[in-house]
Amino acid sequence: MQQITILGATGSIGTSSLDVISQHPTQYSVYAVTANTNVEKMLSICQQYQPRYAVMSDKDSAQQLKLLLNGSPSSPTRVIGGQQGLLEVASHDEVDTVIAAIVGSVGLMPTLAAVRSAKRVLLANKESLVMMGDLFMKEVAQHKALLIPVDSEHNAIFQCLSADYVANPYAANPGEKGITKILLTGSGGPFRELPLNEFDAVTPKRAITHPNWSMGPKISVDSATMMNKGLELIEACWLFDIDEKNVDIVLHKQSIIHSMVAYNDGSVLAQMGNPDMRTPIANALAWPNRISSGVEPLDLIQVSQLDFETADEKRFPCLKLARDAFKQGGTSMAILNAANEVAVDSFLNKQIKFTDIPKLIDNTLQKIPSNAAHHLDIILDDDRRAREFSSRQSDFHSQRMSR
Repeated sequence: MQQITILGATGSIGTSSLDVISQHPTQYSVYAVTANTNVEKMLSICQQYQPRYAVMSDKDSAQQLKLLLNGSPSSPTRVIGGQQGLLEVASHDEVDTVIAAIVGSVGLMPTLAAVRSAKRVLLANKESLVMMGDLFMKEVAQHKALLIPVDSEHNAIFQCLSADYVANPYAANPGEKGITKILLTGSGGPFRELPLNEFDAVTPKRAITHPNWSMGPKISVDSATMMNKGLELIEACWLFDIDEKNVDIVLHKQSIIHSMVAYNDGSVLAQMGNPDMRTPIANALAWPNRISSGVEPLDLIQVSQLDFETADEKRFPCLKLARDAFKQGGTSMAILNAANEVAVDSFLNKQIKFTDIPKLIDNTLQKIPSNAAHHLDIILDDDRRAREFSSRQSDFHSQRMSR
């Protein structure tokens, strides 16, 4: 019986994880769940799964949940509030597996705590690798944690690699394993074919309406700008120890092929399936075995056609910003991520236009100098400086829009 902590249980990944876990009650048990401030959904999760711990991001939300659970005398759940609670349930001795599904940089420290406690870490928090990729992978190796990607694209790549490469990606150069390319697929989001002169008028409501996937607002906007693919490119480089020039981004509007790996003998291996996050979650939970996920089998006859095209960096400038940040190295990727989080939040709050997102990120990258990422403190300090600068830029744009 694996004891599981879900970091970010009320989000789309957390909800899908709970669904898969509920299908295998003799194999998996929910030890702890965490959430931001969604007390109502957390209450429902606690009532159904009866975890040992529930962690809310702040003490007020924790107090609300505690009062509601006190009305259920049979509830075994202890409620905690704050960052320390996240670290505790991510590293607890009784926990076997941690599903790192908190969106954004706030997920970095609890994910790192799970790695340092040698857990099986199912990684859906891409920001951990974007912000501190080299240091993060060194921590994984040092503490002998098992890191399995849950993002559909990286899990697809994971499934297309040989077993010995998966066990230790740093044991050999990808070229020595015959890998020539990683083909990272993306749907292109809701604006793949939108005329460029209409981008200025894009509203938050339109941006979060993804054609294939059900995701939270921040990830949906990242999909609309394709910053999600830029962040995933960075993540893939660290996860699989491959240079960015060997990672291509391919638009595939059906979201049936989730990514591919090309080999030097001419083979291209692809992982295919219906667009449902329960598939990579089930794969990561059970690896190296397989369990049912509840996802309908793919019907290729019904699909009938698969389309591919090159991602246009003029239409999606965030792709180039991410690739350039990786090439620059150091804390550039943390600065990129921080600026993007501020820009997306500002757009969702109608403070800036959709087309201001890449402009704000680019300006932040130009104005905030990158440093060598030798220590976590350096990364966190540059993250803070980037957020402060981006917030000032956002306020300026907001004032300009209100005139």
